[in-house]
Amino acid sequence: MKATILLAEDERDMREVLYDYFTAKSGGELTMISAPDGNTALHLIETQPFDLLLLDIMLPGTDGFALCRAAREQGEAPILFITAREDEQDKLHGYGLGADDYVVKPFSLAVLYAKAQALLRRSRGMTATEVLIAGALVLDPARGTVTADGQRIDLPPKEFALLRVLMERRNRVLTRDELLNLAWGWDFDGSDRVVDSHIKKLRRALGTHADCIKTVVKRGYKLEVDGDENNT
Repeated sequence: MKATILLAEDERDMREVLYDYFTAKSGGELTMISAPDGNTALHLIETQPFDLLLLDIMLPGTDGFALCRAAREQGEAPILFITAREDEQDKLHGYGLGADDYVVKPFSLAVLYAKAQALLRRSRGMTATEVLIAGALVLDPARGTVTADGQRIDLPPKEFALLRVLMERRNRVLTRDELLNLAWGWDFDGSDRVVDSHIKKLRRALGTHADCIKTVVKRGYKLEVDGDENNT
């Protein structure tokens, strides 16, 4: 699959290894554009589109978290952090900013490449389905939009992915593990409690429509709108 990837990594050897590996492994299908520091990466993010971003957190100049925030202002391209920092709070902070996955150094090149490919497949799959409707909520995967009673609701990527998963499986109880697998990917290695945090944010964003997301005690969550209970 053809794609353009931004690689922001200040370690020269690591940058060259990743550049060469991704280029060779993909047979030239992946175009790698590398940045040796955060300021260069920020300029690239603001001036051209990418299909995937591989970001080190600890970069000279603009750090990876700021780059993640800037990338989310530009679009929905998947973001994968490559970092030596394994602290859980760092991971939660990154996910809160819209990151899709983490790889902690040292790591397997094959695993990193597989994660990148999975993110690319998942992001492109989001444009290949029909509009979803549940009561007053309308989610358009192709346009990346959500409306309620005709009013647009702006959702960060993870909240958008969660709502889509719930709407696609309307009236079905989904465990936290299922939601992680469906919205984050099978290779997510954080706590399943990160789902609760994003459900809270999603409910906050939906406002008066938040009651369609039901908590099922000791099981998980489901999406149900008025009238659904009479059809189950």
